[in-house]
Amino acid sequence: MERTEGNAAVKLLECVNPVKGRWRLRWDVQEAEGGCSYMEEEYDHRPTMDEVRACIVGWHNRRTAEAILSGMTWEGDMVWLSQENQCNYKAAYDLAVQSNGANLPYRVKLGSDEAPVYRTFETVEEIGAFYRAVAGHIQTSIEEGWARKDRIDWSQYLE
Repeated sequence: MERTEGNAAVKLLECVNPVKGRWRLRWDVQEAEGGCSYMEEEYDHRPTMDEVRACIVGWHNRRTAEAILSGMTWEGDMVWLSQENQCNYKAAYDLAVQSNGANLPYRVKLGSDEAPVYRTFETVEEIGAFYRAVAGHIQTSIEEGWARKDRIDWSQYLE
C-alpha cells in the first residue's frame, strides 16, 4: 500500500496485467495541480468487494487511530494519547473530581521525547479542562473518520 501520483481520471479498480491477473485498488484520490495522488494496493487477483472494503476501511481506521494518538495539542504542545495515557488521564481526572482534588497536583509530559514539556495541573478545573479537551479530541477524530468512510461511493468499485 502506497501513495502514488497519476491522472485524476484513474480507475479505482483496474486490471493492470491480465496475463498475470494483477489488479490495482485505488482510493483517497486527492487532486492537485497537474494531476493527483491516491492510495494504491496491488492484488494478484480481482479483489472481492469484501477485500475492497476491508482494505479501504482499514486504512481509514488507521488514519483515525493516528489522529487520536498524535494529533492533539494542549497549550501548543503535542499530547501523546496512547491507550495507557488515555486511561491515566481519565483516572487522574476521575480521582480529582471524586476526591475534590486530593490527588493534585498531577503532572503530565507533553511534547516529544526530544523536547518534553511538563505540565502540572493544580486544580480540579485545570485537569478537568485538559481531560475534556482529550475526550473532545478523541470524539472529533472518530467522527471525522466516520465522515470520511461515509463519503465513500462503494458503487465505483463494482464496475
